[in-house]
Amino acid sequence: QVRLVESGGGLVEPGGSLRLSCKASGVSFNVYAMGWYRQSPGKQRELVALIDKGDKATYADSVKGRCDISADIAQKTVLLQIHSLKPEDTAVYYCNLEGFSSEYWGQGTQVTVSP
Repeated sequence: QVRLVESGGGLVEPGGSLRLSCKASGVSFNVYAMGWYRQSPGKQRELVALIDKGDKATYADSVKGRCDISADIAQKTVLLQIHSLKPEDTAVYYCNLEGFSSEYWGQGTQVTVSP
């Protein structure tokens, strides 16, 4: 059974930084990409960043220039760092793992950006 465990959420002041990590277990297939999505109340889940097995990273425009994603696909771990946090970054952040014909999600970790 595939399981994704996230860590690192919490309360952060505007202008601060956060680091989220995710570790997948129970994966017995080839992984295409790992990444992070987020969802705010009343909004659809949206991509934050993802990185594929070729180390190509994709970022949402809203975080481009202040976000770094890295992963060890072989170890099934992914790390997300966001700097210069804004209140609009407040959301539940979800780890995502993509196989070539399957997709899995973590339970989510709350990030709140507030004074």
